[in-house]
Amino acid sequence: MRPILNQYLRLTEKPHMRRARHPEDLRRSFEAKARLFFHAPWSMRLEWGTLAGGDALWTRPRREASNVTILYFHGGGYVFGSPRTHGAMLASLAHRAAAQAVLPCYPLAPEHPFPAAVDHARAVYDACLATGGPVIIGGDSAGGGLALSLLVSLLTDAAPLPAGVFAFSPLTDLTFSGTSIRDNAQSEVILPAERVDEMADMYLAGADPTDPRASPLFGDFTGAPPVWITAGDTEILRDDSRRIVLRMEEQGVSVTYVEERDLPHVWPIFHNTLPEARQTLMALAAWIEAQTGASAPTR
Repeated sequence: MRPILNQYLRLTEKPHMRRARHPEDLRRSFEAKARLFFHAPWSMRLEWGTLAGGDALWTRPRREASNVTILYFHGGGYVFGSPRTHGAMLASLAHRAAAQAVLPCYPLAPEHPFPAAVDHARAVYDACLATGGPVIIGGDSAGGGLALSLLVSLLTDAAPLPAGVFAFSPLTDLTFSGTSIRDNAQSEVILPAERVDEMADMYLAGADPTDPRASPLFGDFTGAPPVWITAGDTEILRDDSRRIVLRMEEQGVSVTYVEERDLPHVWPIFHNTLPEARQTLMALAAWIEAQTGASAPTR
């Protein structure tokens, strides 16, 4: 692991989440860390607004921008995280893609269990479509799973589709049947393998974990737009990405999969300190440009 991450990784939840913690404690802790370590580029404005009846954080270039909207769902196990914890990373991506991005405050468990987050994701997507420009859907970890679950829902309903979908280290299987949950339990530096069932129980509240709206690994992606996914080889969620990529390829979807060596879960969030994070955001911005025909500024 890169030494520059040591300061943050010493403060991650992994050691502390082995003990039961109230969701509000997890939320406050993650929010505090985000304020300390993550900063948006000056070239982007961050403004709060509303979308589909809920709060949302918009980030827009101060100067020229395309008509592309990136709709992004934050990670946090469906229990914590917020636009504030991920807004700086999305501002960095939106700058590189010359796009605007919006991060909705979707309903969190256990107060709002499945399918509340999926239903809200559909509502904010429909609202983004109303802007008239191309929409790219994205997310990380649980938010990446939510983005892919939304895609399953759109395909099932034969609804208008986004120009593309991307996910950083997505959570795609709430049955946790991938071997990396066990094989990478020691090499994983952020997510506690022993707590994944507890998070899933809070979110599902008794719902079927194989429902494709909860675990998109079990969904049908036939007819989907291009998809871009990245994960690290030492993550416990590595197989969530590998297996959904294989499933999509079998269903004829154009998938770009990037697996990196020895990088932490959702490493693009470390864009202020980690060169590989900035490289990933640049590569993703180029992919977004290719899907939408938008021209990004010099990076």
